[in-house]
Amino acid sequence: MSREPPNGQHFVSDSFNLDCRDCPRLAGFLDQVRRDHPDYHARPVPAFGDPAAQLLVVGLAPGMHGANRSGRPFTGDHAGILLYRSLHQFGFASRAESVAADDPLVLKNCRISNAVKCLPPQNKPLPQEIRCCNRYLATELRQRPPRVILALGSVAHQAVLMACGLKRASFKFAHHAVHRLPPGPHAPEGFLLYDSYHCSRYNTQTRRLTEAMFHAVLRDIVSELGSR
Repeated sequence: MSREPPNGQHFVSDSFNLDCRDCPRLAGFLDQVRRDHPDYHARPVPAFGDPAAQLLVVGLAPGMHGANRSGRPFTGDHAGILLYRSLHQFGFASRAESVAADDPLVLKNCRISNAVKCLPPQNKPLPQEIRCCNRYLATELRQRPPRVILALGSVAHQAVLMACGLKRASFKFAHHAVHRLPPGPHAPEGFLLYDSYHCSRYNTQTRRLTEAMFHAVLRDIVSELGSR
């Protein structure tokens, strides 16, 4: 299992359970992964970054040889390459790459989480697993409300809306879309939700998402955060 990083930037909410087994399919799959890879984290992956961050990045779920191995979101897989390099370029990260949960990387005014905390088979969580895990994201938003949320992909977008008690039909996912989410119990002032295609290997290699496209979204977020 991964060790707690020395920089203390793992953020575990009061309700987060490292040994959660509420989704039988995911729990059984992780049992097998631990048998096959005894040195892997292979448990729910907590959020990582600045607990007081104004920007929350929400991904889909841990990758098999990335967060599931390392215990840190987007660490050790292809999707993290563009994400951390871009966060560094825009001043949100102290380094341009995330290698391991105990490396010196520190996020600044940013933290990263996932819609689903456990590795799903074929990287595809079932709808009931997304719903079951949503309470953790809802708690993160309530305990540490950001000003801006960046959803990487439609599943993350829908999970944010679910955590806020909002209907997905009212806020359509589209790359570089911006949604002003209304105030509610989750946040007295509401959130700004930015959408981006997920920075997965498939999306970046097919150029569905280019570095320029991703940077355009981050540039607008930086501008928004600097406006107050």
